[in-house]
Amino acid sequence: MRSSKLVLWFDELSIADVPLVGGKNASLGEMYRELTNKGLRVPNGFAITASAYRYLLATSGAEELLREALRGLDVHDQKELARVGARCREIIGNAKFPVPLKNEIATAYKKLCSFAKIHEIDVAVRSSATAEDLPDASFAGQQETYLNIVGEKALLSACKNCFASLFTNRAIAYRAEKKFDHFSVALSIGVQIMVRSDLACSGVMFTLDTETGFRDVVFITAGYGLGENIVQGAINPDEYYVFKPTLRAGKKPIISKTLGEKSLRMIYGNEKKPTRNILVLEQERKKFALTEDEVLELATYGVTIEDHYTKKRKMWTPMDIEWAKDGRTEKLFIVQARPETVQSRKNKNLIEEYSLNKNGKNATVICKGKSVGSKIGQGKAHIIHDIKDMNIFKQGEVLVTDMTNPDWVPIMKIASAIVTNRGGRTCHAAIVSRELGIPCVVGTNNGTQAIKQGQNITVSCAEGEEGTVYDGLLPFTVNKIELTTLKKLPVKIMMNVGNPDEAFELSFLPNDGVGLARMEFIVTDFIKVHPLALIHYNKIKEPEVRKKIDLLTQGYSDRTHYFIDKLSQGIATLAAAFYPKDVILRFSDFKTNEYATLLGGHQFEPKEDNPMIGWRGASRYYSESYGPGFALECAAVKKVREEMGLTNLKVMIPFCRTVEEGKKVIAAMRTNGLVQGKNDLHVYVMCEIPSNVILAEEFCKIFDGFSIGSNDLTQLTLGVDRDSELVANVYDERNLAVERLIQTVIRIAKKNHRKIGICGQAPSDHPDFAKFLINEKIDSISLNPDSVLKAIRLFGK
Repeated sequence: MRSSKLVLWFDELSIADVPLVGGKNASLGEMYRELTNKGLRVPNGFAITASAYRYLLATSGAEELLREALRGLDVHDQKELARVGARCREIIGNAKFPVPLKNEIATAYKKLCSFAKIHEIDVAVRSSATAEDLPDASFAGQQETYLNIVGEKALLSACKNCFASLFTNRAIAYRAEKKFDHFSVALSIGVQIMVRSDLACSGVMFTLDTETGFRDVVFITAGYGLGENIVQGAINPDEYYVFKPTLRAGKKPIISKTLGEKSLRMIYGNEKKPTRNILVLEQERKKFALTEDEVLELATYGVTIEDHYTKKRKMWTPMDIEWAKDGRTEKLFIVQARPETVQSRKNKNLIEEYSLNKNGKNATVICKGKSVGSKIGQGKAHIIHDIKDMNIFKQGEVLVTDMTNPDWVPIMKIASAIVTNRGGRTCHAAIVSRELGIPCVVGTNNGTQAIKQGQNITVSCAEGEEGTVYDGLLPFTVNKIELTTLKKLPVKIMMNVGNPDEAFELSFLPNDGVGLARMEFIVTDFIKVHPLALIHYNKIKEPEVRKKIDLLTQGYSDRTHYFIDKLSQGIATLAAAFYPKDVILRFSDFKTNEYATLLGGHQFEPKEDNPMIGWRGASRYYSESYGPGFALECAAVKKVREEMGLTNLKVMIPFCRTVEEGKKVIAAMRTNGLVQGKNDLHVYVMCEIPSNVILAEEFCKIFDGFSIGSNDLTQLTLGVDRDSELVANVYDERNLAVERLIQTVIRIAKKNHRKIGICGQAPSDHPDFAKFLINEKIDSISLNPDSVLKAIRLFGK
C-alpha cells in the first residue's frame, strides 16, 4: 500500500501527497513530474515519508517518551520550553533506526548516486512537515536543512537531526499556538541532488511584491554561494523586480535592480562541518550576482510555477520559491516552492494607512534600511546580541539585533517593531514580521551601534521601500478605509506620483492611472547626478565630485547608461504599478538653480536672476546645451515602452511657451527615437502659461491633449510669485481670471477632441475648485494620493 511506503521518488509524487511527504516534498514532486517538460529544472531526489517517521517513533518507543515530556507544557514559559524542547530532541536522537528503514534509505541513496553517475553524490537534506505550507499554517523555516551531505552514514545522521528538528522550541510553540496536535503533524525528509551554487549564486523568488501584495511582479533576491545566508538574513542581497504581464508577452521588463552588499559566500566545508562562510571580495560585491538574461529566466520559471498552482487550486496562488545556480553548468534550478501565505490572504478592499504627523517628519533620523510592511511601531529599544538574553525582552519593546533566525520568534511576537543590521526583504526577520504584522527595518548595517539601549524610538515603514528609525516616540495616525463603500465619481480620478518606492502601495487606491509622474523625483533621489556631468565626465574639474560619481556609477563602462538604467527603472516601476492604465510622465522640469544642486550640476548650469520663468521645460530640450541630456531622458522612455513593453506610459512637455517650441520638442523626440502616435505614444503639453490658453486651438494641432498646471498658471496669470509671503494673500487658483482661463481651455480641448485634465495642487487643497472642474466636464483630475479618498467621499454620486 502506497501510504505505508517508507521512500517515494519525486517522479512518484504530486501535490496531493502532502499527508505522505509534507508540502515541500509534494511540491518538488509536482514540479518534477509536471513542469520539467515546460523547461523548469528541478534536481532529482526522493522523499523519506511521514510513515517512516511514525515507524521510527513506534518501533523505538520514542512516542510515549515524547508525550510524557510534552504533558502540561506552558509554551509561554521560555525556560520550560527550552528544557522540554531539548528533552524531545534528545529522545529522537537516542532512537534507533529500524533496519528496514535504514536499508531503504541506503538503497535509495545508491540509486540517486547511480542516476547522477557519481560514486557518492552530495545531497541536500530538507525537512518537510505534513502540515507545512497549508493555507492555514506556515511552518516554513521551523525545521532544519542540511547541505553538502555525502555518504550513507552522513545521510542517516542528517535524517535523524531532521526528525529531531520537529521538536525545536519554535516548532513546539507554533503548533501549540495554532492548536495543532503535536502528533498529528509528522515529518518527511527530502533528499535532493545538490546544485553547486557554492560556486555561483542562489536566492529566493516571490511571484508578488512581498511588502504590498502587488500581484503583477516577480521579486527575486540573489547572493553568492549556497542559499542559507539569504534565508537566514546573514547578507543584504541583490534585488530585482520583473513585470509579469509584459514578460508573458515576450518583453524584457526588469523594472528594478538594486545592488546588495553580499558580503558572505557560503561554500562547501568538510565532513565535520559541511558548509562554511567566507568573505566576498570587494570587487565581487560591486557586481550583480545574476545577468539580466538569468533574471528573466528565473522570472519565467516563477510565472510558470504560479500559473500551474493557480490552475491546480482553482484560485490565484502566488508562490515563495528558492532557486540555485550551478557553478559548473551555469544552469538555473528550482529547489523549493510553496504557496505564499501572508499577502495573498489580505483583504485588499480594506486599506490601512499609517502616516507620521507633520511635525514627526522633521525628527532626528538614527538609521535607515529596507522597510518590511507599511506600518509604524515605537517603544524602548532593546538591543539583543545573543539569543540567550531573550528572556529579559519585554512586550512592547523594539527588538534591535544583528539578524534573527527561527529561535527568535517568541520575542519577535511581542515586539512593537524590529530593526536588524543585516538581511534583505526575503530574510527570516522580514518573513516573520510580515506574518505577525509588525513593522521591521532590515539591512541597516549599523542599527545596533547607532541606536542606544533603552532609547525611545519610532520605526517607520510607511514612507516607501526605505524604512527609517527616528529618535523619540513620534505621533502618527492610522486610517482604515473600506474601498467597497466608496462611490463613483463623474470624472476620472488620477494621481500625482513621483516616488517609485510608493507606487505599488498606491496602486490599491481607487484610481484611473497617473496624471502626473514627476521625473524630477527619480533624478534627485535615485540618479543624483546631472546628466551632462555623466556625458562630459572628463570636463569635471572637482576631484570630490568625480569620486562621488565614480561610486554611484561603479560597474558601468559608459556612465550615461547609469542614467538611462536608473531613470528607466524608476519610470517603469510607476508604469507597471498602474498598468494598463495611463501613466503620464512629465519630462524633467527642473529650474536651473535646482539642476545645479545635482552632482556636477553647477558646472553646467547658468546663474539666472529668475529661474522660475527662465531656462526650464521645453526650452531646454531642443537647445544645444541640454539637448544631449534630453536624449538620455528619451532613451529611458524608449526603453520602458519598447524593451519592457509598458506602452501605457505617455509623455508630457512642461513649460512650453509657444507653438513653435512645441514643434521643436516633438522633432527632438523623433530624432531620439520617440515618434508621436507610434505604438500609441501620446504627447501631452502642460497648460500652465496664459499663452497655452490663448493659442489653445494651435496647440491642439500638435499635441494629443493638455494637463492644466494650476500652480504656474495662477502665478503667471495674476503676476504673483507663489514663493513670496508678501503677496501670498493674492495667490489663489480660484480667482475668477484663473477660472476663466481654465474654463476656456477645457472647452477648446473638448471641441477639438483632445484630452484635458488637471494635475496641479488646487483640486487637492480646495474642494470647491474641484467641484468647478467637474461642472466644466474636465476629463480627469489628478490628485495627490492623500487627497484621493477624501475627493471620492466628497464628490461621489
